[in-house]
Amino acid sequence: MIPRELIKGTLKYMVLHLLRTLPKMYGYEITQVLDEKSSGRIKLTFAALYPVLHKLEADGLLRTETENVNNRIRKYYSLTPKGKKESDSRMSELREYIDLMKNLFY
Repeated sequence: MIPRELIKGTLKYMVLHLLRTLPKMYGYEITQVLDEKSSGRIKLTFAALYPVLHKLEADGLLRTETENVNNRIRKYYSLTPKGKKESDSRMSELREYIDLMKNLFY
């Protein structure tokens, strides 16, 4: 399992990237995709995820849309045009950081 400190520092990047590749997702779906893509090494709680989603929304990077699914309201998140630009920028930053870490430790 990946330490919480590392997840916390990169969660915004993960969410932006997921929403760039899967344009419309709801919270539980995000946790499940991260769990699946990390082979179970990233176990994300809603307490960690929702503050990030709300912050990204407040910053104008995400928009929400609700749908009734099986008589339950489901809130979907997607990137705004500003969010798409920010996602590209953040991914570039993250790649640069990962390359730096590789150079420092390997």
